[in-house]
Amino acid sequence: MSAHRSSSRGTGGPRHRRRGTALAFGVPLALTAAGTLAYGSDLGLLGADAQARASAATAAAPAWATATADGFASVDALGQNGTYGGRDGTTVTVKTLADLEKYATAAEPYVIVVAATITMDPVGKEIKVQSDKTIVGSGTAGHIVGGGFFLGQGVHNVIIRNLTIRDAYQGVWNDKEHDFDAVQMDGAHHVWIDHNDLRHMADGLIDSRKDTTYLTVSWNRLSQDNKAFGIGWTDHVTADITIHHNWIRETEQRNPSTDNVAHAHLYNNFLEDVAGTDITSSYGNYARGATNMVLENSCFQGLTNPVVRDATATLVQRGNVFSGTTGKNESGGTGAAWDPKTYYAYTLDKAADVPALLKSGAGPRGSLGTAAPATTTATAAAAAAQAAAATTLTVAKDGSGQYTTVQAAVNAVPANNASRVVIAVAPGTYRELVKVPSNKPHVTLQGTGGSRKDTTIVYDNASGTPKPDGSGTYGTGGSATVAVEADDFQARNLTLSNDFDEAAHQDIAQQAVALRTSADKVFLDSVIVSGDQDTLLVDTAAKDKLGRVYMTNSYVVGNTDFIFGRATAVIDKSVITLKKRWNGTSAGYVTAPSTAADRKGILIANSTVNGDVSDRSFFLGRNWHAGGDATLDPQATVRNTSLSAAIRTTPWSDMGGFSWKDDRFAEYKNTGAGSGAASSDRPQLTDAQAAAQEVADWLGDWTPTAS
Repeated sequence: MSAHRSSSRGTGGPRHRRRGTALAFGVPLALTAAGTLAYGSDLGLLGADAQARASAATAAAPAWATATADGFASVDALGQNGTYGGRDGTTVTVKTLADLEKYATAAEPYVIVVAATITMDPVGKEIKVQSDKTIVGSGTAGHIVGGGFFLGQGVHNVIIRNLTIRDAYQGVWNDKEHDFDAVQMDGAHHVWIDHNDLRHMADGLIDSRKDTTYLTVSWNRLSQDNKAFGIGWTDHVTADITIHHNWIRETEQRNPSTDNVAHAHLYNNFLEDVAGTDITSSYGNYARGATNMVLENSCFQGLTNPVVRDATATLVQRGNVFSGTTGKNESGGTGAAWDPKTYYAYTLDKAADVPALLKSGAGPRGSLGTAAPATTTATAAAAAAQAAAATTLTVAKDGSGQYTTVQAAVNAVPANNASRVVIAVAPGTYRELVKVPSNKPHVTLQGTGGSRKDTTIVYDNASGTPKPDGSGTYGTGGSATVAVEADDFQARNLTLSNDFDEAAHQDIAQQAVALRTSADKVFLDSVIVSGDQDTLLVDTAAKDKLGRVYMTNSYVVGNTDFIFGRATAVIDKSVITLKKRWNGTSAGYVTAPSTAADRKGILIANSTVNGDVSDRSFFLGRNWHAGGDATLDPQATVRNTSLSAAIRTTPWSDMGGFSWKDDRFAEYKNTGAGSGAASSDRPQLTDAQAAAQEVADWLGDWTPTAS
């Protein structure tokens, strides 16, 4: 997007009515009050195929689908009463580019739920969205790769929420040749862009051009791009735009650049330039041309020229916080003062609270909701914040949190707690053992950094490591860095690791677990679980107990039996990374299920298996009859997954004197150099069998929902 400048500008008068009812607002998921409706509950997060088959159903849309915008997008104007997207139309679930384009470009209203990673073809494709649409990601599963969306002249009443739009980058940092944006708008109005992760595109992340107006951009993460958010390319001064609660990180320019906007309201944003990276900001918020900007309670950290104003622009600053910034920090101008509250209601968070608030709340969420009806937005926001204060514990190594270790926070959770407790862990490396005991259910470990690599819990015990008290060794299960024995546990946006040095300790048993679960309803979302041998132990509390684990959008790293145990476990939409052994050789087993005869075992679905190892050196799995128990019936299914050439042509192996052919091992529609045709050594499910081995079949009556 190229912002056009002109010396001939009008002032632009008010063209809108203030709405008379309380508006839905964008408090982050972690802070929403009880009663929030989640995608999983209403859509069937894991039953997207069934949703697609039932896409023409006329049932009422779930509460999150009827959410309406705040800010200028909520204002009645230009014949449009606020912004509510496709709430009056049919709700459909899409997993393919063809279906996404079909519904997004239709004339009728739709709520379009994106329940998969959709890759644009060709690269840079921008789907021409038509009016009256809600395009929303299902949980954290909705990814648009290599392209984005375009809203043309007159397109209105569009909501884009809870999506990750990424990776159209063409290798040139300040790319002048490729106009590949995440969201581009040319003359649209009444648009709400909310709770998205926008990154690594070829031009800008968001471009609001040619008098696009009544736009609200809220609770997004914008990162890893030369140009974050450009507004302009017009000689007119008519646009009205609200930009609030966005985390703009590691972007060089247009943060945003706001050209010729009649009313620009920016509040509670966090602009961060991280020291020591290759990306350096040239400026932060920029009021250009005849823009009239109100900038409130935002946080600027490490930026060069955090706030810049043209001589022709008007910029009012109130309550902003600056840390480690240099260069221009400007305000002033001769334009008429204006008060955003004459157009819509809103509530300011304290600027000092903004970084933590956005690190935990911006970007796609496993679920989104609207607050219960309240007299005013401020009242609802206060209630949500009070609820959060009672259920969130903070951990930071530097002492800025309530606790300096993760285990100390776990210890502070009341025994037999009846509701969710979120342990928000600041970026850093926490070298400690963590155990969540069985009497502390409903615990969430949440990394608050910009990446799952920013927050790491790591230790180096192995099965053969002697215990400090001299009572023997830890054993495989006892070696776990993180041990989860409590039901309804969740972890997201962090790394769990065991960095036991096999080369230095060849004299002891090598199994070294990063994460052990022995509970039901364990939800792992956007995590890395890393080790060598026996990385991820998915267990149950007892042989006759049910234990379900659902992992998505994650990485598992290891080499020998590194996803193993007797739980009913799903690895979905994730990457399984094969790792060489300590001596540089390539050999190993991805799975080692020890499933009871009446249970489901390990399912790998919609994922990728790869790594820097030798071709044909890894088995997909082997049958573990723990303790020589002949009554077990180990099961592993790998389906709809890309297999690298590292996978053996005969991918299953015997273990402990038991033949894998007497147990339950199969594949279905895998792809890649490591896939193969059906044979006696490579069983493939029939279509009918595969229909009974979907993710939802594994998890039964449980629909994982982030909270």
